[in-house]
Amino acid sequence: MTAPSPQWLRLSPRMLLVHPVHEVARQIPVLVGSVVLGSATGNPLWAVAALVVTVGVGVARWFTTTYRIDAEEVQLRAGVLQRRVLSVPRNRIRSVSTDARLLHRLLGLTVLRVSTGQEARGDDAFALDAVEAGQVPHLRAELLAGSLTVPADTAPRGRVLARWQPAWLRYSPLSFTGLAMIAAAAGLLYQAGVGALLRDSRLAADGRDAAQRFGVATTVAAVVIAVLIGSVVLSVLRSLVTYGNLVLRRDADVLHLEHGLLRRQEHTFDMRRLRGGTLREPLLVRAFGGARLDAVMTGVGGAGEASLLLPPCPAQTARRVLSDLIDGEEEVNGPLRGHGAAAARRRWARGLALPALAGAVLAAVSVVGTLPIWVWLPWAALTACCALLAADRVRALGHRVGNGWLVARAGSVERRRDCVAGAGIIGWTVRQTFFQRRAGVATLIAATAAGEKAYRVLDVPADLAWSIAAGASPWVGQLPWARD
Repeated sequence: MTAPSPQWLRLSPRMLLVHPVHEVARQIPVLVGSVVLGSATGNPLWAVAALVVTVGVGVARWFTTTYRIDAEEVQLRAGVLQRRVLSVPRNRIRSVSTDARLLHRLLGLTVLRVSTGQEARGDDAFALDAVEAGQVPHLRAELLAGSLTVPADTAPRGRVLARWQPAWLRYSPLSFTGLAMIAAAAGLLYQAGVGALLRDSRLAADGRDAAQRFGVATTVAAVVIAVLIGSVVLSVLRSLVTYGNLVLRRDADVLHLEHGLLRRQEHTFDMRRLRGGTLREPLLVRAFGGARLDAVMTGVGGAGEASLLLPPCPAQTARRVLSDLIDGEEEVNGPLRGHGAAAARRRWARGLALPALAGAVLAAVSVVGTLPIWVWLPWAALTACCALLAADRVRALGHRVGNGWLVARAGSVERRRDCVAGAGIIGWTVRQTFFQRRAGVATLIAATAAGEKAYRVLDVPADLAWSIAAGASPWVGQLPWARD
């Protein structure tokens, strides 16, 4: 006898308080336009009608959204005007994450997202917005059943690998997040016409008076300092709100990450799909002893927030966690094999190309005409900085193979150390540009279904490229061109 199909279920009725608010926030431009139209026509009902329709759409979203979970797939049925059904096979589910904004948390709700490892946005993303927070453990276990065993909510907590510390905030100002937020806000205000309003405002007049009183240089310096202070404050606040209370925990084959103060996010990963990790060390963060840790995992994108396990934190913490996850102390902290003199010369040549070109231009100008002697001071500073970066890139370049792992490190401004399991590598490519052929080096690319899909070992000696691949993937050694 055929088992009856599971019933279609509705989301929590508390969403009747959330959907209208979110719909109003999304339709702010339309509502502003209706207010302008009402003012222009003398009929304020335009604004009232637009608000009523927007709230009505938000309410209708709850009545038109249902989901069900059966033995083969999970389905989501939604749409007010255009009906759609999104279906995901359960054996394709790779991770389950939750996201609870402030209003959701106040109502005891959360957004549950299902990922299959394929990039999905908008209507193609499978998200239950929103379920009661108390149902999340049961839903997570049901969705991942057959893929991995999720510990019950009453089971003993697993081992905590890392916990957020307030001292991590010292790495926040070392990124350009705050400046990007200020630039985005300034661009938005300019597009909205605020720039034209400020041009003839009292604030602009006060700024011109200050420039005349204290001098243009002093005023510009004060503005720059104010922007930098604002950037630092915004960067720290964003890091605190986004990553505060972060806990990375391992429960047998389950890796669980949760973080956020106002907006709480949780991610559950299958440890059996872990293929390694990437230590990212931007120049300024590295100068203060910090690093970020990303996962190399099938079903999880290798760039951005999707793969993040630890935000910028003490490098020793990131290295300890990665060593624990992949059970490889040598792969994370061990020495690497350099790529030889040819690779070093390429880094020096590219690093000093700009100063050499600038020096040639300045020399030509000085021969043709008069060139102030102080112009050579910025050139000397540029040359020194480029030389330091080139030396740092030479020191960073290296690789390591053995124990079933490929380790590659490169970069200075954005240094990274990739640790990729040889068992997860499904293909190899040896690539040479014209200049690489002349230098006798090549770029070795390991293809994998995890993370960024392709991990590069830069400028290895060309005659060693296939032996390096064979060291990480023994099957490569059986290929005829690898033996030659």
